[in-house]
Amino acid sequence: MPISQAKVKSVTSGDTLVLTSVSNPNQERVLSLAYVSAPRLRREGDEPFAFESRDFLRRLLVGKVIQFNVVYNIPTGAKRDYGIVTIQGGQTLPELAVAEGWLKLRDDASRKDDSEEAGAQLEKLKLLEAKARADSKGLWASGSGRVENSYELSDPKAFLDEYKGQAIDAIVEKALSGDRLIVRLILSPTKHQQTMLLIAGIRAPTTKRVNPSDGKEQPGEPFGEEAQQFIETRLLQRNVKVEILGTTPQNQLVGTVKHPNGSIAEFILKAGLARCTDFHSTMLGGDMAPLRQAEKSAKDGKIGMFKGHVAAKGAGAGANTEAVVSRVQTADTVYLRNKTGAERRVNLSSIRQPKPTDPKQAPFAADAKEFLRKRLIGKHVRATVDGRRPAQDGYDEREMATLVYNDKNIALQLVENGYASVIRHRRDDEDRSPIYDDLLAAEEVAQKEGKGMYAAKPPAAKQYVDYSETLQKAKIQLSLLQRQRKVPAIVDFVKSGSRFTVLIPRENAKLTFVLSGIRAPKSARGPNDTAEPFGQEAHDFANRRCMQRDVEIDVENTDKVGGFIGTLYINRESLAKLLVEEGLASVHGYSAEQSGNAKELSTAEQKAKDARKGMWHDWDPSKEQDGTDEEAAPTNGANGTNGESTPAQRKKDYRDVVVTHVDETARLKLQQVGGGTVALTDLMKSFKSFHLNKANDAPLPGPPKAGDFVAAKFTEDGEWYRARIRRNDREAKQAEVLYVDYGNSETLSWSRLRPLSQPQFSTQKLKPQAIDAVLSFLQFPTSPEYLEEAVYYISKETTDKQLVANVDYIAPEGTLHVTIFDPKVSNSLNQSFNSDVVAEGLAMVPRKLKAWEKAAGDVLGPLKEMEEKAKNERKGMWEYGDLTED
Repeated sequence: MPISQAKVKSVTSGDTLVLTSVSNPNQERVLSLAYVSAPRLRREGDEPFAFESRDFLRRLLVGKVIQFNVVYNIPTGAKRDYGIVTIQGGQTLPELAVAEGWLKLRDDASRKDDSEEAGAQLEKLKLLEAKARADSKGLWASGSGRVENSYELSDPKAFLDEYKGQAIDAIVEKALSGDRLIVRLILSPTKHQQTMLLIAGIRAPTTKRVNPSDGKEQPGEPFGEEAQQFIETRLLQRNVKVEILGTTPQNQLVGTVKHPNGSIAEFILKAGLARCTDFHSTMLGGDMAPLRQAEKSAKDGKIGMFKGHVAAKGAGAGANTEAVVSRVQTADTVYLRNKTGAERRVNLSSIRQPKPTDPKQAPFAADAKEFLRKRLIGKHVRATVDGRRPAQDGYDEREMATLVYNDKNIALQLVENGYASVIRHRRDDEDRSPIYDDLLAAEEVAQKEGKGMYAAKPPAAKQYVDYSETLQKAKIQLSLLQRQRKVPAIVDFVKSGSRFTVLIPRENAKLTFVLSGIRAPKSARGPNDTAEPFGQEAHDFANRRCMQRDVEIDVENTDKVGGFIGTLYINRESLAKLLVEEGLASVHGYSAEQSGNAKELSTAEQKAKDARKGMWHDWDPSKEQDGTDEEAAPTNGANGTNGESTPAQRKKDYRDVVVTHVDETARLKLQQVGGGTVALTDLMKSFKSFHLNKANDAPLPGPPKAGDFVAAKFTEDGEWYRARIRRNDREAKQAEVLYVDYGNSETLSWSRLRPLSQPQFSTQKLKPQAIDAVLSFLQFPTSPEYLEEAVYYISKETTDKQLVANVDYIAPEGTLHVTIFDPKVSNSLNQSFNSDVVAEGLAMVPRKLKAWEKAAGDVLGPLKEMEEKAKNERKGMWEYGDLTED
C-alpha cells in the first residue's frame, strides 16, 4: 500500500483526522483510523469519554506532519478512507490509542480486510485492548467519563461578570475569520462552554459566506481568506489562554487569545492581515498600545492589506515645538504664541468640548473652558502636531495637536475630569492623539464616576452682571469695590492698551476697567480705523500680559460712561507701570496724583525716556519744558505739587456736619446738615408710617443679592431704615446690611428685610446721606487696644453734636478728608478736634505725607507740637515711649 504524507489540521473525534497537503494547505481530506471507533462528540450530548478520547489524539497530532496509508474505504454515502498513521518516532495509530484505552475495536473489524497482514494487525489490537481493559485505562476506567459541554451561552453578561479578567484554558474549535473564533472554554474538568469569541483589539477582513436568508454566497473582503488561514495554522485545536474582557452590543464575547508565544492579535497585525479597532480599546486599556505598534509596523513595511499604504500626515505633522498659550477659545481650542511672537490656533487632538447643542453637555462648556484657562493660560507647553484638517464646509484649516504641560497631557486631563469627550475617528483617520486609547479609557472612567458633564446635575449657571452698562449701575457697585483691596479678577478681553473687560467671579460682576494714572495711545478698532503711534504695540503688550490672566484690581473711581478707574496688578506688578516702562504709555499727571502712584509712574516714565523706548525713541531732554504737566486737571478740592510748581495754599471748605457713625478703623460717616438732612427727616416720618401699616408687611420676593437696596429693621430701636446688602449668607438666611443714611451696619435675618421698591423712598429720590470721611493729617495706631480707645474717644466726643468740618481733600473714590471743629469750643484754626485726638495720644502725624498734605504746613506744625507733648506726657499710644523709633 502506498504511503502518503500530510499535516494534521484538526481532530474531529478520537478516531478521525482532517489532513491537509504539506504543499497546499487548501487541499484537505478526512482520514479515519482503521478497525477502531471512538466515543462521539454530539451537540445533544457527548458520549462518555468522547472529549478525552479526542483530546488524546488532538494533543498528539494537531499541527504535526504524519505518514499514513489507506487500508480500506467505504464507498457508500460520503466516501471515507480508513488507514494506519505513523508519527515521528515510529509509533503507529490506532495501536497507540488502543493501548492507552481511548479506542476500541469495531465489531465488524474482521470483515473490513481479510488479508493475512490485516489479520495480524487485528490480533495485535485485540491484545492491546485487553490489556488496557485490564489496566482500567481510558474508556475502561471507572466513573461516568461525562463532560457537560454547553453549545449555547444563555446570558453572556452574567458569564462576563463571573469570569471577567480570569485566564481560562480553552481550545480553538474553529476559525470563522481572522478575528472570530469558536472556542471551547474549559471551566472545570467536567464543565465546558463552547461559544463564539471576538479577538479583542482587531478587525480582520471578512471571509466569503452564505447568507442564510436567501442562500446566496457573499464574497469575502481582500485578504479575508489569508487572515483566516493565518489563524487556523496557528490556533486551530491548540490549547490557548482566553481572558474575557467584555461583550459587543450583540452580546458576543470579546477577549484576548494567547498561545505560548503571546497574543495572537499582535502577530496577525504584524502580518498586515488585520487592523486595530477602537471599539475594544477601553476593554484592553494599556494592552492596546502594543497592538497599535504592531499595526504601525505593518503599515511602515507595507505588508499584507497595507501594501501601497501612504501615511496621510500633513506637512509639519509630528513637529515638536515649545510655545506659550496666549488664549483659550474653547475647551478644545487654544492659541499658541511662539518665540517670535507669531500666534496660531490649534485644536486638541481627538477630543471635543461639551457640545453647545447638547442640553446635557452645554451647561458644562463654561466650566470646561475655565478648567483649561486656569491650567494653561500664559504657560509654556510642548506642542506636537498630529495632523491637519484642510479647510472645508466654511471652516478654516485646522491643526490637530497634543499639548503637554509639566509632563501631563492636557487632553487627557480634560477627559479625566469629564470636561471633554473623545472623538470616534474613522478607520482611516490617522490624525489622532498618540494616546488615543488612554483617552477612551479615561472617558469610560469619567462616565462611571459621574465626573464633569456626566454628573447627574448640571452646574449652576453663572450670570455676570455688567455694571459698566450704565453709569448708574457703575455707581452702585463702586462703593463696594472701593472698600476692597486687590480684588481677584480675570481679564476677559483687552480693548486697548489701557482699557479692559474684567470679570470678578465672587461678585458675579463684569466691568470695563481703565488704568489710572496713564494715557496709552489709541489702537485701531477696525480695518478702516487708524491707530495712534505705538497704539497697536501697547494693545499687543497688554494682550500678551493680561489676556485671560488672573489679576488683581484696586478700584478708585468711575469715568463718565460707567468704566471703573483703578490699578490692575498682574503677578503683583502694576500693568500701568509696565506699560510706562516700555514706553507704550505716558503719565497723566493729575490722574497719577489722585491714584497715589505719581512717583512710581514718573520714575518708570523717566527710565523709558532715558532708554529711548517706544514713544520716547526720539525724545530730546533739551526740548522738554520745565513747569507743570500740561495735563494737570483743575482742582476739585485736591491740592499738591506737580513738577517744580509752588505748593497751593490750604483750601477753605467749611460744612455743617453731624457724625453718625465711627467704624472700628476710626473712619467716619457724616451727614451734611442742610437740605439733605431736612429731606431725610421728612422721608423717615413717611417711612415709619408706611411700615407701621400692616398692608405693607411684604417680605422680599426672593433671596437678596449683594448691592440690593432694601428696608431693614434696626435691632436697637426696632425702626425701619434704608439699607443696602453687603453680603448674603444663603444657608443661614442672613444678610449683612449697611444703613445708607447713617453708615452703621449689622447682620439681620431675611425676615427683618423688606423690598425698597417704593419710588418715594428710593435712593434716586433722595441719595444716601451718610458720607465717607476720615480725619485729616492723622495716622491711627495699629495696636487694637489703642485703636479701640481712639474710636471710643471720637464717638464720645462727637455724639449728638452739630459740628463744622473743613474739607481738606476729596479722594478719587469720594472720601472726604476733614478737619472737625466744635463751634462752641474752637477759637482758632489750630484748635480742632483733630488736634485734640493727637493731644490725647490717640493718633500721630503720618510719617509719609501725600502731596496735598505736604501743602498744609500751617496745620502740620501745630499738630507735630501736640504729638511731642503727648509723647513727653506718655499719653495713650505713647505710654511706653516712642513707638516710631528703631
